[in-house]
Amino acid sequence: MSAFLTSLSSVGEIVVVIALGFWLRSSGKLDEKFKSSISFLIMNIALPASIFVSVLGNLTRKTLIGLSSGLAYTLASFLLGYIVAIIMVKVLRVRPGRKGAFVNMFVNANTIFIGLPLNMALFGKVSMPYFLIYYVMNTVSTWAVGVFFISGDDPTGKKEKSKEKFNWKKLLPAPLLGFLVALVWLLLGLPFPTFFKDTFTMVGNIVTPMSLIYIGIVLADAGLKSIHFDKDTIGALAGRFIIAPIIMIVVLTVFKGMGQVVPSLEQNTLIIQSAAPGLAVLPILVGQAHGDVEYATNVVTTSTILFVIVMPILMQVIQFI
Repeated sequence: MSAFLTSLSSVGEIVVVIALGFWLRSSGKLDEKFKSSISFLIMNIALPASIFVSVLGNLTRKTLIGLSSGLAYTLASFLLGYIVAIIMVKVLRVRPGRKGAFVNMFVNANTIFIGLPLNMALFGKVSMPYFLIYYVMNTVSTWAVGVFFISGDDPTGKKEKSKEKFNWKKLLPAPLLGFLVALVWLLLGLPFPTFFKDTFTMVGNIVTPMSLIYIGIVLADAGLKSIHFDKDTIGALAGRFIIAPIIMIVVLTVFKGMGQVVPSLEQNTLIIQSAAPGLAVLPILVGQAHGDVEYATNVVTTSTILFVIVMPILMQVIQFI
């Protein structure tokens, strides 16, 4: 019971900060310019700094080799996720314009604005290396695979040539670049002066609260009154909060059965990340493909709210794995 209360308390803290962002936006204290500015600050400055410090502070050349197995777990879970999602699209007869959003809700998560602060609140900075494994795979999955399910689901049949070209820059966002630079720094054994370490740490510490305030702003803009449940929405939410974590649990169990040693912190991090809410950018991507933006916004908003209920339950479940 204590573990449940601890996880509930951690999620409660997250909810309070999200509520603060929601209130500030709803009351007109924060405008649209602030929303775009805070997103830029998090993604391009604070998060890369935080990741850089975390990698150098929590990894060594020896432990880095051990993390490579985590890529195998996440790759297997993502592949299985796509297979199950495609099957569910056919079984539920998800209509055109929603299929791409449905598949992405199943497989790809909001690892930055919710997954990261959630992981930090539940497991602390020591879990960052394991979080980064999932983040890397989630980024590659989203921009190398997920976007094609969305662009291929254009109900109007209109495909602009500029949209068909693959944007490789999406595979290397600033946070991922920060991670890659940190790995090179670590492998080369370069010094990291205390002055820069403290500065990067100070800047990186704003990631969690600012990310949660940003989510509150997004929820305020989406409008809670617009939330509704239909067959396609329930199916997508079941995939995000039930099927995706089950797939991850099964994959980890199989690997452990084959003799692979999976640290409990790594296991818990990967399972929790697999059940994070849907991509914040999903409505934008669906809109570019002339899809059902209302549906995409609804599943993202609903999943963001429901994670408050799901996470304490999932934290209790992983105690028995």
